[in-house]
Amino acid sequence: EEPEADRLDGLLARFGTTFPTTREFSRLARGTLSEIKPRDDPDAALLAWLVPLATLSFLLSIGAGGIALRRISRSILVTPRDADLPPLSVLKPLRGLDEGLFENLAACARQDYPAFELILCCEDPNDPALAVARELQLAFPRVPIEIVAGTPPFGYNPKVVALAALARRARHDHVVISDANVRPAPNYLRDLAATLLGPRDGEGPAALASSVLAGVDSSNSWTSLGAMLENLQFNSFVVSSVVAASEIGHPCVVGKSMLFRLSDLRKLGGFRAVADVLAEDYEIGRRFHALGFRVALCPVPLAVHHERRTFLEFWHRHLRWAAMRRSIAPWTYWGEPLLNPMPFLFATALVANQSGSKLGVALCLAGALAKMGLDLALVRALTGRAASFLEVAAIPLKDLAGLAIWVAGLFRSTVDWRGHRLRIGRGSRLTPIEEPFEALESMGEPMERLR
Repeated sequence: EEPEADRLDGLLARFGTTFPTTREFSRLARGTLSEIKPRDDPDAALLAWLVPLATLSFLLSIGAGGIALRRISRSILVTPRDADLPPLSVLKPLRGLDEGLFENLAACARQDYPAFELILCCEDPNDPALAVARELQLAFPRVPIEIVAGTPPFGYNPKVVALAALARRARHDHVVISDANVRPAPNYLRDLAATLLGPRDGEGPAALASSVLAGVDSSNSWTSLGAMLENLQFNSFVVSSVVAASEIGHPCVVGKSMLFRLSDLRKLGGFRAVADVLAEDYEIGRRFHALGFRVALCPVPLAVHHERRTFLEFWHRHLRWAAMRRSIAPWTYWGEPLLNPMPFLFATALVANQSGSKLGVALCLAGALAKMGLDLALVRALTGRAASFLEVAAIPLKDLAGLAIWVAGLFRSTVDWRGHRLRIGRGSRLTPIEEPFEALESMGEPMERLR
């Protein structure tokens, strides 16, 4: 039997650091199986497939996670002087009573930044979040806070509908898009502005800056299973994918936190260009990048709060994201499981145990522990605390659920959004399944401006 080190050296010598195509990998697998008869030795045949997959998956995930950990732990931002910081309009689309909504909004109102305004918008003029927004106005009378209730018809993506309404009220060219469930530290706006304005490797200022996201909960409260899995997924797969993609020059913008100039966005077609796109954040970043603008990633983690979320809510959210990613980059989607080595390692360990290979089982378990160790290191780097025992125990469940969501995403092409059933097309473009004109008209109400 070929030693594992020689097998790994062979993979690296053949493919290097470039991910092989499906045809190349299939040819490799068939060649590996050439001397094995599956009917005579099914365990050996399975191992001949699983060992290369598990090895490649382990190396890719450790590499991506290591890049993310290094970027978060070692990056230093140089904040410009107050005189050089542009005034900002912070746009907050609201819908419903998110967990800790008032505390999240108050964290934005407490920003240590020279000049900024908060503009809050609810698509529905009867949304209960409006009462929280008015409470915020009363609590922070010195902060310019404006509330927009109700939005006119604009497109099938309700977040873009709200953002378009917010942008019309913005007094400044530099705008920050900030979701309702983020709870930023006081220096959040300074760090984001420093990322946008600061040069990198001899390049000029960026045109768009987004944030590294950290899934967090309150240390003094009980966290549900769905919220725990959500936070672990944010702090492993999401952060590794986003940071690694940014480092190789392929920005993957997550719209929970973005800073750009409205004047630059108009060059891309404005919000109208993404009004019917599910992944409006990714598409905005892609368009900036395609036109030669620099897209930067702020390495300072931004807290996204999840505390009360069921497993089904976790499942449906990430299933929607999976379908979205598949519509954007179908070939890349097929390679996503290779960033999740746990299922491959567990399957390989089971088959190795069946065939009596104690060394194979030990190596697989060592690989699983190494991946869990990396996840725990990312949790500490992103949140500033060690993971709890329950979080450690939930890591394998998170990874197995991730594979199941990926499989389900292969067959998902629709989304239910606020009472409307929409089809996800190529590039995550949304189209109504039935009654398009009625659906579009019902997604907006006459807009009312509140002071």
